[in-house]
Amino acid sequence: MDVEDVRAFCLSLPGATEGVQWGDDLLFRVGGKIFAGVSLERAPHRLSFKCTPEQFAELVEREGIIPAPYMARNHWVMLEHLGALDAAELRQHLKASYDMVRAKLTKKVQAQLDGNG
Repeated sequence: MDVEDVRAFCLSLPGATEGVQWGDDLLFRVGGKIFAGVSLERAPHRLSFKCTPEQFAELVEREGIIPAPYMARNHWVMLEHLGALDAAELRQHLKASYDMVRAKLTKKVQAQLDGNG
């Protein structure tokens, strides 16, 4: 996957938004909370996302995947390049990150995202 593929997938998730912050990081949010971020200016592009403690332990053992700076304590990983995971696995992890972040939103915000608020 490239940056545009990541962007298209993240924005296909219900209620997902994007914005550039911290100079060159494209961040994807749901309900105002970040679920993934990709560096735009650095090559190769780096991608970070939230995962479960079990996934975190497994992923950081793989080549090209490290604990995300400043966010590892919250079980975020960073892909040192977008090819560190194949496209299907990357989409699965991005969706799981989205789901975990969305699940922590208030019921009111979740209802608004579902179009019921």
